[in-house]
Amino acid sequence: MAVISVRIPDKLKAKMKEYDINWSEEIRAFIVLRINEEEKRRTIEMMHELLAGGTPAKEGTAKRYVREDRDSN
Repeated sequence: MAVISVRIPDKLKAKMKEYDINWSEEIRAFIVLRINEEEKRRTIEMMHELLAGGTPAKEGTAKRYVREDRDSN
């Protein structure tokens, strides 16, 4: 497992000691959450770029596909 260091103000460190919280675990969980959010943002951005380059479907295409699907059953 890798180790990272973070500098925080002395007052913040003193406040942290007042609470019975596993700060390492809290920080790890936050980093995982933040990375997941960033990955989602980048995926959405990439999808927007891919869709922006495509040709729009003709009017009524979705309706036709739904009708074909319903009629096939």
